[in-house]
Amino acid sequence: MLWPLLGILPSLFFHINHIYEWGTQCLIQAGGTFHFKGVCIGRAHGIMTSNPSNIEYMLSTNCTNFHKGHSYRERFHDLLGNGIFNSEGESWKIQRRLALSEMYSTAFSHHSFETMTTLVHHKLLKLLQHKLVNSGNTPFDLQDILLRFTFDNISIAAMGVDPGCLAIDLPQIPLAKAFEEATELTLFRFLLPPFVWKPLRFLGLGYEKRLRRAIRLVHDFADEIVADRSRELEDRGNLENFSDLLSKSLENHHHHQNPHVSHRDFFVSFILAGRDTSSIALAWFFWLIHTNPQVQNRILTELTDIRNDGDDDEGKDPRNDVVFSEEELKRMVYLQAAISESLRLYPPVPIDFKQVIEDDVFPDGTGVKKGGWVIYSIYSMARLESIWGKDCLEFKPERWIKDGKLVSDHSQFKFPVFNAGPRLCVGKKFAYMQMKMVAAAILLRYEVGVVDGHEVAPKFTTTLYMKNGLLVTLKPRFLSLA
Repeated sequence: MLWPLLGILPSLFFHINHIYEWGTQCLIQAGGTFHFKGVCIGRAHGIMTSNPSNIEYMLSTNCTNFHKGHSYRERFHDLLGNGIFNSEGESWKIQRRLALSEMYSTAFSHHSFETMTTLVHHKLLKLLQHKLVNSGNTPFDLQDILLRFTFDNISIAAMGVDPGCLAIDLPQIPLAKAFEEATELTLFRFLLPPFVWKPLRFLGLGYEKRLRRAIRLVHDFADEIVADRSRELEDRGNLENFSDLLSKSLENHHHHQNPHVSHRDFFVSFILAGRDTSSIALAWFFWLIHTNPQVQNRILTELTDIRNDGDDDEGKDPRNDVVFSEEELKRMVYLQAAISESLRLYPPVPIDFKQVIEDDVFPDGTGVKKGGWVIYSIYSMARLESIWGKDCLEFKPERWIKDGKLVSDHSQFKFPVFNAGPRLCVGKKFAYMQMKMVAAAILLRYEVGVVDGHEVAPKFTTTLYMKNGLLVTLKPRFLSLA
């Protein structure tokens, strides 16, 4: 509904507590695409769509006409600067090439697997054991634990620094809190017209005061790490003892100076993306398999079969700790299908948007004007029969498997969870490995039960947090807790 002068803004606030479901219903009623207008003096206008053909046109076929846009970059500039997620043109191309060359190198693949394995088995599982044994198995927030894990993991992989969020006493880490506040508070700039949030920023009032403080802490952390590593590079001439992305990119930059790359901006973007997305995906995954025990049983059967295949020694104690190899993780077809299905229903980034450079017309005949916004709802796409069939609302990993193998015929524009086209997520392989390793390690050892009566619902922010967390208890399976 469009209101006089205020456009769609009042409707957004009326439905703020169930905004994703409301948006889905609007898209269904409109046949997949509708126009909207914002506050008249703010000049916001555009379309919202869930049509895969429109999304392919925007993200691939004619992607040069759809950018993040000045308004998006302006709102995120204080936090992300000119990092990869807030840049266009030559700066974006250079940063993407850098990310691809480093993340898909043999050295980083080995480093990321080893550090991930250490973090899972020496910290995450020990923390869960502590929750079960030393805390009397009182309910705890699994979403918080997973956020702590992914923050430590991406910080180690990206910058070679362990913030220590997974310590047994679950300390409050100001840096992790600052990252969370910075992303959540930046979202307010998208809900308010510029004539409101810009004066608040200038005067340092309200939420903008908290945002400024959070951003300063994040930037100070990144600047310090970059400066320390740069000094070491100057003193020694190389960083051969480090395998993280920052060290490799600093070495690369040392030999090929490029003014387009700000290491702080690049790695702030990288940590923000790596922290939230995988942890949120895993939280929804554990909730979904709790409510779909038949899926959990099939996952356990697959894990047990793979584990038993690796038992070469006769008389080997089945209670010994199990650490899956990279090859074993790749064999977990049903687990990956279940994770993909969870991502489909509860995408970590539920909506995304682009700004139109020049007037254009989408494949479904919808016209867009220069300067307008195109919002596409990834959350809604999973709930449309026209895209996924009459069983679209079901949690059905089988839709991702054919003849015992993962299917490859689900278009990235039908499932744009990892973005699509030229901006397809460079961390997709890393994310799947991380999610599979965590899910397999926990499920093989514990039955994760969601507390009766606990309300699970999405939170309205840039990523699909559970607004009440995920309260769970643990019950050990047949393996030892060592």
